[in-house]
Amino acid sequence: MADYVVEMRHITKRFPGIIANDDVSISVKKGEVFALLGENGAGKSTLMSMLFGMYEPDRGEILVNGKPVVFHSSNDAAAHSIGMVHQHFKLVDNYTIAENIVLGMEPVKKKLGFIPWVDMREANREISELSQKYHLEVNPTDRIEDVPVSVRQRVEILKMLYRKAEIMIFDEPTAVLTPQEIDYLLKIIDELRNNGKTIILITHKIEEIKRIADRCAILLRGKLVDILDVASASVQEMANMMVGREVDFNPYKSPAGFGETVLSVSGLTVKNEHGFETVKNVSFSVRSGEIFAIAGVSGNGQTEIADAVAGMIRASSGKILISGQDITGSSIRERTEAGITYIPEDRHGTGLIMDFTLQDNLALRKYYKEPFSGKGILSFDRFRSYADELIEKYDIRSSLGGMTTVRSMSGGNQQKAIVGREIEEHTKLIIFVQPTRGLDIGAIEMIHKQILSERDRGAAILLISLELDEIMELADTIGVIYNGQLLKTAPADTMTSHDVGRYMMGVKDA
Repeated sequence: MADYVVEMRHITKRFPGIIANDDVSISVKKGEVFALLGENGAGKSTLMSMLFGMYEPDRGEILVNGKPVVFHSSNDAAAHSIGMVHQHFKLVDNYTIAENIVLGMEPVKKKLGFIPWVDMREANREISELSQKYHLEVNPTDRIEDVPVSVRQRVEILKMLYRKAEIMIFDEPTAVLTPQEIDYLLKIIDELRNNGKTIILITHKIEEIKRIADRCAILLRGKLVDILDVASASVQEMANMMVGREVDFNPYKSPAGFGETVLSVSGLTVKNEHGFETVKNVSFSVRSGEIFAIAGVSGNGQTEIADAVAGMIRASSGKILISGQDITGSSIRERTEAGITYIPEDRHGTGLIMDFTLQDNLALRKYYKEPFSGKGILSFDRFRSYADELIEKYDIRSSLGGMTTVRSMSGGNQQKAIVGREIEEHTKLIIFVQPTRGLDIGAIEMIHKQILSERDRGAAILLISLELDEIMELADTIGVIYNGQLLKTAPADTMTSHDVGRYMMGVKDA
């Protein structure tokens, strides 16, 4: 009989308007990497949230080390050595990294033998050593509100490692990491498995499952489809079962038909709040019907380029033109009216208003125009009907349709809402920053087809992605950025992924 450290038997969980898990049973062996694969909203995170004590099942039972358990909180789960890295960060913005990691497990000492105090110096030292050990380097004294998304993800991972969990749940842990950081993390997971830890991995990336997992459970719309031995299952088989249909990994890309220059950037320099140049004298142009992709390792200035073009940050010097119109000093509203749409990297902080409904978020680009408003009065009937159209067209899954609070939706469905809202504007320039981050294969396939469709319509596309495969598949022209500078710009069909990778690491032409 298998030595199961976790058993979830006939688990059912309902929310208003949706069955998140429908009679799901899985068993996880001690010391294995067990993957959960499924579309956005398939019920993976809900299932693991019950194992971590954040929800209680409506039906079914959970066993840990062969004994039935009932978890009323995450503290109950932690008491059974279960830890979880959440897809949506559970961090206190105005606390330091170390304060977030030790929260609830603070190193307390006694002054004069009886006055308790938290030894943050000791905590900072421990966190620093832990981060270096697992190649997740952080500065323990940095505040969460001051660090980028990738560092916040590292903090979530370090929180679990600090608590010495034996059963470790990773919910989309690589969604915001660079390829190098993903490699490090997978090595960490492999090392943890070798040390007897049990890993449950939720990910949309089948290639990661193939690299690290022993077995894989596939969920589709809340139901368990099958549990596969990863070594003997093909990528195509897993993808088809996950989506419930045949997945096309290579969407048709028609020959390029470039038109006039839409976006012209010349001598662009951007400084951060400390006066450091994050973008250094960058020049490029994007034509109608062209996908111009910027490739680079995270933190080399590519996001700042997109933000400067969109008006999120100001350029220190240089010019930005849209169809010959100088918008360098224009407001965000003026830029959108000039024909720019923007899918940002940070879906929570920039792309959505988290406590608004889905229908309100989908109308953010149109609410001040007819027929969404007239004479200063909003038409909520039009909000509702427009939301219904986009929910159907972009397969945005939510429990209450347009009335769903966006915060309650899965990350992938939040992203589909942003992409759908921006693409529907059909503007002359569309900026995509990490458009498929955290999405499942079916959603990635759909968004790639939408990007190519907009390109064929004649839109100019500025694509910024950390996924090299995505860039090689979609781009007509590639610009490689390193340390704030464009090292190389060339037609995509003249460069291999190896060439692009070399430039990403700062290697210049001889």
